[in-house]
Amino acid sequence: MAKTFGLVRLLSRNDRILRFGFGGALLYALTIALVSPVISNAATAPAGRIYAAADAVVLRLESLRPTLMTLEAPGMAALPMTVVRDEIVNRPAYQAYLKEKDCLATAIYFEARGETAKGQKAVAEVVLARTRVPGRPKTICGVVYEGSHRRTGCQFSFTCDGVADRVVNKDAWRQATRIAANVMRTGGKVNAVAGGATFYHADYVSPRWASKMVKVAEIGTHIFYKPPRGRHL
Repeated sequence: MAKTFGLVRLLSRNDRILRFGFGGALLYALTIALVSPVISNAATAPAGRIYAAADAVVLRLESLRPTLMTLEAPGMAALPMTVVRDEIVNRPAYQAYLKEKDCLATAIYFEARGETAKGQKAVAEVVLARTRVPGRPKTICGVVYEGSHRRTGCQFSFTCDGVADRVVNKDAWRQATRIAANVMRTGGKVNAVAGGATFYHADYVSPRWASKMVKVAEIGTHIFYKPPRGRHL
């Protein structure tokens, strides 16, 4: 008789384990069915479409929460389903990053597309260094287009020269975007080439402000400067 009751208890326990396992398998199958279309299309779809599809998957998983919560084994606490939406996509932050990268790539392209990669990186470092200067804009786009609404107040000549900023050299633009992304990722401080410069000019001009600066580098056709210690310009 004792053996019979032991066998019944064993079968009951195994039944709960089987039901729990079945619930887990069903949850896994539902997740794969919902997510796999996003993964399969990620290689070719535009970034905006990928993020929209990921958002749709989150919403569908959220709608299935009541069903999935019933899959736990009898007598066991409900297994919570956690979907972290912000880790899948933070659309405003991503759009802001793309805008900043585009501004930096534009500055690289129009200021230094004829320079080597090192020379282009130096220009990008100057832009990022300026975002850390007190009294100047704190964003890349703000720095690049500072004073552009005034005919003689722009900091980068291409922003107020009256010529449309039209990209015609696709290869040069691709390189500019790559350099912009790399410099933004490192903050312009890893393997820096511009020596912390916040100013530069072409070597065929002699601006009056240069005599008040400390020369820190000369790369290609550009000469780079930073203010004397203790001064912010």
